[in-house]
Amino acid sequence: MNSEDQLIAQAQAGETEAFCELARSYERRIYSLALHYCRDHQDAEDLSQEVWLKAYAALATFRSESTFYTWLRKIMINCFLNHRRTNAYRSRQVSESTDSIKHNDRPAASTENTLQNRLIIDRVRQVLSEVTPQQRLIFLLKHEEGMTYEEISRELGCSTGTIKKSVSRTVTKLRQQLGVDDESGNYISCAAGGY
Repeated sequence: MNSEDQLIAQAQAGETEAFCELARSYERRIYSLALHYCRDHQDAEDLSQEVWLKAYAALATFRSESTFYTWLRKIMINCFLNHRRTNAYRSRQVSESTDSIKHNDRPAASTENTLQNRLIIDRVRQVLSEVTPQQRLIFLLKHEEGMTYEEISRELGCSTGTIKKSVSRTVTKLRQQLGVDDESGNYISCAAGGY
C-alpha cells in the first residue's frame, strides 16, 4: 500500500488511480459533513462531487504545507460557502429516515439506549436544520471537525468573536429545543452520537 505522500506525488504526476485511492480514504468523511451541512442526500452527493472535482483540478497546487485532509477541508469549506451564497441547490424538505435497529443478542437495555441515542441525534439534526447554513457550518467545523475558533475564523474570513457568538447561539438553540438546563452541565456533542 502506498503512503499518502506517494499517492499525492503519483496523482500530481497524472496517475488517476492514485487520486482515486486518495479520494477513497476521505470520501465518507467529506460526504458525511456535506450531508450534515445541506440536509439532503442528493445535495450532499452533488456537493461531495464538487469538492472532489475541485480537488482534482487544484491538485497541482498542493504543496504539503499542511496535511492533505486540511487542504481538502479548505476546498470543502469553500464549496459549502459557495453553495450558501449562490443557492445552487434546490430547497426542499428532507425526510429523515431512522436506521432500523437490528435485533440480535444485545440485551433490551442496550437496544433501548441505542434507540434513545438515535432519537436524540435525530432531534439534534432537526434543530441544526433550523439554524442558518453559516451557523450550521461553523458548528460542524467546531464540533465535528474539532477545529479551533481561530482556525474557523481564518477559514471563513471573519473574527474569532463572530465564530464564538455563532457557536454560542447554536448551542443555546440546541439547549432550548432539547430542554437541556444550562446549569446542569449536560452537553450533547455531535461526536458523541456519531453525528
